[in-house]
Amino acid sequence: MPRHQSRSESSPSQRQLRVGELVRHVLADLLARGEVHDPVIQGHLITIPEVRMTADLRLAIIYTMPLGGRDAEAVLAALNRNKRFLRGEIARRVNLKFAPEIRFRIDARFEEAERIEKLLRSPEVARDLGPKPEGED
Repeated sequence: MPRHQSRSESSPSQRQLRVGELVRHVLADLLARGEVHDPVIQGHLITIPEVRMTADLRLAIIYTMPLGGRDAEAVLAALNRNKRFLRGEIARRVNLKFAPEIRFRIDARFEEAERIEKLLRSPEVARDLGPKPEGED
């Protein structure tokens, strides 16, 4: 058994979590204040639920979702168009040795949660989860 686990197999370090949260706050602030001058971005309320940093803090994967999931692909394209500006603002506001490269992804957690909720409400699952009839054990 190896003495040290590689970082990719384990959970993120405190440093990765802290820097990811700082980047998330900077991006949320930029979007909330309307500092990104793009008509698509300004026309949507965009949430940034999570930012995952690599171990060397050189790459930030930013999970994003427009409110209600409306026009997700158009918002993703607009964020990618403004990637250079956003990276510069992150570099200016977060004190890091290197400005991380940023990549945007649509956050699919909401859709997954809805799919699971529908499964739990289905008649087949409700039958299995419901109370057992008397005499069955």
